[in-house]
Amino acid sequence: MTRRLAILGGCGGIGRALVAAAAKQGYQPVVLDLAASIAAHPLDGIDCRPVDATDPASLAAAADGLGDLAGFVNLCGFAGSLKPLPDTDETALREVIDGNLFAAIHAARAFAGRLAPGAAIVNTGSGLGHYARPGFGPYAISKAGIAALTRQLALELAPRNRVNCVSPSAVDTAFLQGGTGRSEAGVAQGLDFDAYAKAIPLGRIAVPADVVGPVLFLLSDAAGYMTGQVLHVNGGGYMP
Repeated sequence: MTRRLAILGGCGGIGRALVAAAAKQGYQPVVLDLAASIAAHPLDGIDCRPVDATDPASLAAAADGLGDLAGFVNLCGFAGSLKPLPDTDETALREVIDGNLFAAIHAARAFAGRLAPGAAIVNTGSGLGHYARPGFGPYAISKAGIAALTRQLALELAPRNRVNCVSPSAVDTAFLQGGTGRSEAGVAQGLDFDAYAKAIPLGRIAVPADVVGPVLFLLSDAAGYMTGQVLHVNGGGYMP
C-alpha cells in the first residue's frame, strides 16, 4: 500500500532531511514548495510540485490528484527583519503573517480532505510563539496562531485524523537567513550561534535531524493517542 506523504516546504533544510528519512520509512514523499526552492534544491526521484502557499487556489491545485494521503506536514514559513512591533510597517507585518499563519490555514483547508482515515497533520510552530523575545513580533504572533490552529483542527478532524505541531527553537538551516527560496546568505538574523548554544542546556543549536525525528513520531501510530499537542524541540531552551 502506498503511503503518500505531502510535505509543504519540503525543499528547505528540515524538509530535505524529512524527505530522505520518510522515504527510508516507506513513505512516498510529495514535495510542495516555491518554484525557486525546487530549482535550487532538486530532489531526484521525488514528485515536486511548485506552489505558492499564500494562494489558496495554488494549494488546491497542488493537492488535486494526490489521492488519499498518509500524512501532511507543513514546514513552510519565514521570518522577517528584526524590529520592534510598533516600528514594523504594514507591508512587512502582513507579509510575515500571510506567509506563516494564513499559509498554514490555506494549506489545512486544501489538504485536510485528502487525508486517509488515521492519517495525521503535523504543523510547524516555534518556541517564539510561546516565549516572547524582542524583535520577533509578527513571526511570534503568526506561530502562536499556528498552535491555536492545531488545536482547532484537532477538534474538528477527530476522530478520523490527528493534528499536532512541532515547535522548534532555532535550527541551523537557510531559514535563519530568511528562508529557503528567499535568502541563502547573509547574517543569520543577527543570531550569535556561540552565545545561543551556551544558553541551551544541551549546549548546541538544533540541526534538521533533531526536528525530523519528532515529526515522524507524530505521523506514526506511536503517537496514535496524541492530537492537538505542541511538541517543543529546543534542547531545553524553553520548558513550558
